[in-house]
Amino acid sequence: MGDSEGSSLSSPLVENLGSDDALSFIKGYGAYGIVGAGLFAILIPVLLSTIFMGKRKARQRGVPVEVGGEPGYAVRNARIPDLAEVPWKGATTMAALFEQSCKKYSRERFLGTRKLISRDFVTASDGRKFEKLHLGEYQWQTYGQVYDRACSFASGLIALGHSEDTRAAIFAETRAEWLTALQGCFRQNITVVTIYASLGEDALIHSLNETQVSTLICDSKQLKKLASITSKLSTVRNVIYFEDDESGTMSDSGISSNWKVSSFSEVEKLGKSSPVLPNFPSKNGIAVIMYTSGSVGQPKGVMITHGNIVATAAGVMSVIPQLGRKDVYLAYLPLSHVLELAAESVMLTAGCSIGYGSPLTLTDTSNKVKKGTKGDASALNPTLMAAVPAILDRVREGVLKKVEEKGGLGKKLFSLGYNRKLSAIEGKWLGAWGLERMLWDVLLFKRIRDILGGKIRFMLCGGAPLSGDTQRFINICMGAPIGQGYGLTETCAGAAFTEPDDTSVGRVGPPLPCCYIKLVSWEEGGYTVSDKPMPRGEIVIGGNSVTAGYFGNQEKTKEVYKVDESGMRWFYTGDIGRFHPDGCLEIIDRKKDIVKLQHGEYISLGKIEAALLSSSYVDNIMVYADPFHTFCVALIVPSHQVLEKWAREAGINYQDFSELCNKAETVREVQRSLSEVAKAAKLDKFETPARIKLLPDPWTPESGLVTAALKIKREQLKSKFKDELQKLYE
Repeated sequence: MGDSEGSSLSSPLVENLGSDDALSFIKGYGAYGIVGAGLFAILIPVLLSTIFMGKRKARQRGVPVEVGGEPGYAVRNARIPDLAEVPWKGATTMAALFEQSCKKYSRERFLGTRKLISRDFVTASDGRKFEKLHLGEYQWQTYGQVYDRACSFASGLIALGHSEDTRAAIFAETRAEWLTALQGCFRQNITVVTIYASLGEDALIHSLNETQVSTLICDSKQLKKLASITSKLSTVRNVIYFEDDESGTMSDSGISSNWKVSSFSEVEKLGKSSPVLPNFPSKNGIAVIMYTSGSVGQPKGVMITHGNIVATAAGVMSVIPQLGRKDVYLAYLPLSHVLELAAESVMLTAGCSIGYGSPLTLTDTSNKVKKGTKGDASALNPTLMAAVPAILDRVREGVLKKVEEKGGLGKKLFSLGYNRKLSAIEGKWLGAWGLERMLWDVLLFKRIRDILGGKIRFMLCGGAPLSGDTQRFINICMGAPIGQGYGLTETCAGAAFTEPDDTSVGRVGPPLPCCYIKLVSWEEGGYTVSDKPMPRGEIVIGGNSVTAGYFGNQEKTKEVYKVDESGMRWFYTGDIGRFHPDGCLEIIDRKKDIVKLQHGEYISLGKIEAALLSSSYVDNIMVYADPFHTFCVALIVPSHQVLEKWAREAGINYQDFSELCNKAETVREVQRSLSEVAKAAKLDKFETPARIKLLPDPWTPESGLVTAALKIKREQLKSKFKDELQKLYE
């Protein structure tokens, strides 16, 4: 779910999760009596694994269907013949769905926020100061209470003079008030412009002016950023800020005197004292204009209708097993990202509890958590959470790194337990699995699960492709299936979703029940629907989750959105996929990533990057191919820890990391690793970078070199490092 981008959701978390978090469990080996437990663990599988053997029988998950539009190979979800449109009768808009859910679950917990007990600063050895937070337990609002607050906020907006014909924007980090404000706007048929909190100044100005926003809702800390651009915002009249302990007075904020500045609670009080009747939107009304931090040019505003959101919620509801009011969802990804907005809409539909956290306070050892206090996951004990692949990759790397450092019998025991569970998941043996699973969980994996609260039963993953190794690792160590999704902002996150009982990896499942997925031949790239053994082509998505287009950009809208003879809307993704015989989709390429070399060979930059990321030396990579040459090159951000460890063991002397990256022997070592990885991935010689450049500084969303989900911005990287790329070809 959610292939388009969000705010800086990943970088802080990816930096922290997977080091101390990932491996406090190793310290506990001795407590269990490693030798005796290890022998016992070995004995049980040997005696019992032969009871039952065999593979699980695969079932049909998607089936071919005849649809209109451009010829191709189309598939629908096997379980539901008609496209899902609403989660239940009458819930045709987000405003209606919100009101009905809040009344149905009025006394149930809905939104939870942790209380800030204290804020401290610690000084590192190099003199830098780091903020540490002591956070208390979650404090909850019921569905009924949130409904009342949203109604008051909606009335308050009208009292401020906001009219239906003008738009409101939310420019803030994820929190309970974000969702409350969103639902308040919906009750008065106000379209909400969502903007990432990490968006650069120029893109922020562009987004607000293009949509002619009159009311801007933000964090109090964003007021300083707004102060520097007030003269460049032509339509803003009201600014509403979410209070926190640092809000203070707004008189010295430096923002325009032409703006009326109010706190969120002040707007609530105003609305409570002057209630107005709701002005409900229509199914086809624009609920959200979502700006993406796309990889090229200014961000585009995707127009998402109310019907799009409720259709995606209806589709996902049918996929997650036993979803209901007993579930607790940990919300820490940005609500300005379509993945999180869709996920929280699903939770609202099912009556789940949503506890808000932050990437910087997610686990007990996250950067901002005061030592000895709980991180968000430990305090909440969620059953559901979403993640982007970069986060899960870092969890896996951290655990495996500590296991390797432990070595000896501990390493062998971990390997044995991991491989036994892997065999069971892949269906290679089924005997006595319940007993053995409990043994391995107690002995090894419970401590890893405790990092995220110990109760995770299902994870949603989207934003980028998830590697098979990482998916298996999470399945085994967290004991939870991963619903790997595929979608885009342009499809309201809804396209394909793996089902919980699908134990395969590398696929994104069948189409969600709210849409069809069609493959259209791309002859130039060599992908056709007549390919054997599986049809291949550009992925085109049609149905109820396909959005209305790009705001103020008819030319781009007409380029990638098409309406067929029946009136169905289709979105051309630019991604290349293939359908497996059971109706599950696999993403195999992207049209923009394919380059033709001098001798006529086609190479897929994305495919090469995905393969080479498995090198332990590679933290990030961009492969570049000049069509006037016969080989490709690569820019690489190496892993500090791994490279410095190699340097120590190799006796390499250096003053700083930049010097280490520039040493010829360092480049040779990384190049050697890439060659091994490329060979294992069966890349052709011309697909393996012939020359590389090591770059010491990480690529972050703040630098503008990667998106919020940590996908590289190819054009920006090519521009920034054009001299380095040119030298690699000299």
